[in-house]
Amino acid sequence: MNIANSNSALWRGALTPSLIVSLLTIIISSILRNLPGFWGALLAATTVVFFFSVSMLVSRLTKDANPITTMALAMFSYFSKLILMALFLILVTRLTDPGDVDRTAFGVSALLIAIAWLGGEIRVFFRLRLQLPLPENSPKLEQ
Repeated sequence: MNIANSNSALWRGALTPSLIVSLLTIIISSILRNLPGFWGALLAATTVVFFFSVSMLVSRLTKDANPITTMALAMFSYFSKLILMALFLILVTRLTDPGDVDRTAFGVSALLIAIAWLGGEIRVFFRLRLQLPLPENSPKLEQ
C-alpha cells in the first residue's frame, strides 16, 4: 500500500469512530442539557474533526517532501491550529452566553471525540503494517 492510500485509510479509520462518538455525544448532550448541550456537543464535534483532519491533510501534502520540510509544515500547522483554537474558544466564550452553548457538554464531547479519533487512527495504523522507507543516503558505519 502506498503512502497516499495509507493516509486515506488512516483518515477514514479515524473519522468513522469519531463521527459515531460525535453523534452519540450530541444525542446525549441534547437529552441531558437540552439545546445548549446540543450546541456544545455539535461545536466540539466540528472543532475536533477539523483539528485532526488538518493534521492528516498536512501529512498527505508532505508525503514526498524531505524530512525538514515535513517537520516545518507540521510544526507550522500545529502552532497555527493552537492559535486559531485559542482565538476560537475565546470568541465562543466572549460572544455566547453559557445558557446558549453548554461548556461542560463541549468539554466532555471534545475529549471523547478526540479519544475516538486517536483510537481509530491507532487501530488502522497497526492494521496497515506500514513499511517506512530508510533514507537512501544514510552514512555507512565504519568498521
